[in-house]
Amino acid sequence: MNKDYAVVSGADILSVLSPCSTRSGLTHPFGRMPHKVVRVIIASLIVALIVFFSVRLLPHPVTMVQTAPAVPRKIVIEGSKLAVRGFIVPRHRIIVNSKVTGRVAWIGVEKGDRVQQGQILVRLEDEEFRAEVQQAEGALANARAYLRQLEAGPLPQEVERAEHGVEQARASMMNDEVTLDRTTKLVSEGVLPRETLDNVRAKFEASNEQVQYLEQSLDLIRKGPRREEIDRAKGTVLQAEGQLSLAQSELEATVIRAPISGTILERTAEKGELVAAQFASGSEDGPQGSVVVIANLNDLRVNVDVPQASLRRLALRQKVNITVDAFPDRVFDGRVVEIAPEANSQQVTVGVRVQIVRPDQRLRPQLNAMVTFAEATEKEHTASEAVVVPDAALFDRNGSKWVAIATDGTVHLQRVQVLRRNSEGVFITGVRVGALVVVGDPQNLLEGGRVRAGN
Repeated sequence: MNKDYAVVSGADILSVLSPCSTRSGLTHPFGRMPHKVVRVIIASLIVALIVFFSVRLLPHPVTMVQTAPAVPRKIVIEGSKLAVRGFIVPRHRIIVNSKVTGRVAWIGVEKGDRVQQGQILVRLEDEEFRAEVQQAEGALANARAYLRQLEAGPLPQEVERAEHGVEQARASMMNDEVTLDRTTKLVSEGVLPRETLDNVRAKFEASNEQVQYLEQSLDLIRKGPRREEIDRAKGTVLQAEGQLSLAQSELEATVIRAPISGTILERTAEKGELVAAQFASGSEDGPQGSVVVIANLNDLRVNVDVPQASLRRLALRQKVNITVDAFPDRVFDGRVVEIAPEANSQQVTVGVRVQIVRPDQRLRPQLNAMVTFAEATEKEHTASEAVVVPDAALFDRNGSKWVAIATDGTVHLQRVQVLRRNSEGVFITGVRVGALVVVGDPQNLLEGGRVRAGN
């Protein structure tokens, strides 16, 4: 833009400011001052005028800068928070009991030890259990042998022996029949008494019955065992196999292993103590009901009781922040995994369980914790239009955050509000979308300064 300026000479200025000059017949005010003072004032004014016109007429220096556009982003600003105190618990706390009653022969863990799933924790004395296994193995062998005998059928020698017995019985019966005929004739002739005939007839009938019995036995031997007898033998085998499996299971139960990978919280048995399978003695000197207590400390939760009036602010999978009194400078991420289906009418609360996403190894069960819930209702959230700029675009001035915006080669300093930071950059408000912000020492620029974007 062209501007017209009047050219004023030094003589004109001197004529105006001369101590002898007058206007409208009045004497100039400087006329009452000493001539030396007046000359100093005139010289200063001349220098100021020269500087003023030089600044207005000469071009300003241009600074080369790097710029970045302000990228639009939409973020959610959360409403009020809900903070509730609770305590840390493992998701699974397992009391490891013995399946059999026995005396502890060896225990290989201490309180606080980390163990892997399947690792041996305790061994019980097993002599009696080994003897029961041997006994069950013998019973099974007998049952299987008898079943094989039935399924194989009679031996040829057994059939031959039965046939020979039938032949002998038949021969004896034929002799008894001949004797009966002879005796009957003699009795009818009056040679022998009637009693003799009765005895001979009884013997013949017995021989006949013996022949029938032996013939039936031979027939059964030839047919082999009945199907029901074989089935009964198979049942006996199954029963013996079950007894053996039970005995083997009880023997294996004398070796107690870790059911999960985790940390030993308690050790409740010692070497030489008797542990019980079905009960825990209430006596201090009685048999113990458990050997160790184990939990996975990488799977921790926080149990809290939330007031019923705040139930509307909770939702499953809702994200929370967790702090513990032992480590107040550390914030842990969590999420709601369980909201009790039933409220506590006496305490006017609802039980809530919060999963710690990545628990620290320093965390311990029963530590006090503070759980902070963000608002879960979308109506209580407000959407804010923000822009993202590089972190190097911000600078501090008078306790506030500022950015330098380059517009048509001119710098404009703008105060902004920082909402959050992440890997994308800094979320701010107060800058329009698409504005070019100066990155790299923007604090050295002045309002209205000339800049040029460089590569």
